[in-house]
Amino acid sequence: MAEPTAWNEPEHDCVLCPPLRFRFNGMADLPGESGVIAGDRDFLLIPDVAPLAEGHVLLVTREHYQCAGEFGPGMWERALRWRGRVARLYRAAYGSGELLLFEHGPATPQGGGACIDHAHWHMLPGTPGIRRVVEERGRPGMPAGRAALRAYLRAGRSYLLIEEDEVMTVHPGDGVRSQFLRWA
Repeated sequence: MAEPTAWNEPEHDCVLCPPLRFRFNGMADLPGESGVIAGDRDFLLIPDVAPLAEGHVLLVTREHYQCAGEFGPGMWERALRWRGRVARLYRAAYGSGELLLFEHGPATPQGGGACIDHAHWHMLPGTPGIRRVVEERGRPGMPAGRAALRAYLRAGRSYLLIEEDEVMTVHPGDGVRSQFLRWA
């Protein structure tokens, strides 16, 4: 269960929570709930409404979590299982299970450049070198895991979670522009 934050309250206007969850899909004339690829009690796997590449999907929490830094141990393990499942789908579709996993974890609502303050992981086939772009801009990484993300969140700092070449790292995200993944 997520630690309580102001954004766990049901009255907020989050575009990835009901009733707004598929609003962008409707605006783009794309399927809403019927477009969900797969799901379980905690997560939905959905196509990105503005994909950066063929196969770009989002792993979105069903309930509102500000970022993966709020996940408890069980939720974190389930998210990692979804990551593995997507890698297997990529292997079947593209011949390689390599993927880019990216999350811009906010520290405050709409803070740190995050576009949507609801936990969601971008996953794209291949490894396009986002980590190198981040590190060239003076944002060195360290090994990532649930504890590292929680430390950033508890310190009130934004983070960038990146997995490429099966290596997961976390980088400082404070002051990073909105839509950073799209820019990079």
